Amino acid sequence: MTAPAPAPVHTTVPTALGTYVIAARGDALTGIWRRDQAHFPRAERLGAEAPEHPVLVEAACQLVDYLAGRREEFDLPLAPEGTAFQARVWARLATIPRGAVTTYGEIARELGSPRGAQAVGRAVGTNPLSVVVPCHRVVSSTGELTGYAGGIDTKRALLVLEGVALA
Repeated sequence: MTAPAPAPVHTTVPTALGTYVIAARGDALTGIWRRDQAHFPRAERLGAEAPEHPVLVEAACQLVDYLAGRREEFDLPLAPEGTAFQARVWARLATIPRGAVTTYGEIARELGSPRGAQAVGRAVGTNPLSVVVPCHRVVSSTGELTGYAGGIDTKRALLVLEGVALA
């Protein structure tokens, strides 16, 4: 008989880009969302407030440092919950280097679905680990900033923080 999965827990972190909610289950981060973003999870996915949970404390510190320019990468145990296709897209997002961008179409081609840009866009849009898994580094085929659940202004601010030259 297997033990039940640990209950989800969360904390709230104010930052220069807005208030973020960070969630974990056991020893891994399951989500990080801007409070007012699209696809914000339901309360049961967040679980109880646990500001002293070690994973949440570390994630909050790394997020604040990242947004302040004191950290360039995240080093956190991740356990996002999604479909197999979403997991493939999110794994690809994690490989986009800081300061670089790619397109939805390019990711679709790399995943073997050359006509799957819209499906990739949906997976990118539901990425539960915003900022940590850098969905903000994906742009339209024309280079336009589109489709960021946390808002285009936030996407722009993250790219500027990372040194991306925007048109």
